[in-house]
Amino acid sequence: MPLTRTHAGHHTTPVRTTRATARPSLKQRILGPKRVTPTRRAAGPTTTTTTTTTRTTRTTGGGHGTRAVGTGVHHKRHATMGDKISGAMMKLKGSLTHRPGLKAAGTRRMHGTDGRNARRVY
Repeated sequence: MPLTRTHAGHHTTPVRTTRATARPSLKQRILGPKRVTPTRRAAGPTTTTTTTTTRTTRTTGGGHGTRAVGTGVHHKRHATMGDKISGAMMKLKGSLTHRPGLKAAGTRRMHGTDGRNARRVY
């Protein structure tokens, strides 16, 4: 029995692979891929044409079938948990990107007043 230990081969540690690019951050994952802005065309000779039309206005008689402003009920569906989560993400994305319309759309989705499933025939 030999006193020293002999190896058939050397022990190697596994090589760790790294990414060529860093992992996208939370903000990059929420905002999605970068959008390319279109380039502006070179200024050239442009022609503008203005047309004028006349219109006759007619008043409808009676005023039947009109209701007072503010008496209608806004259609509200039951917002699911998925709607609440996606609405909160839309709201966060709108506030991060300074887009108030997207933020408002997220709020409407969270509350169930975004108009989805509005056309229902019974």
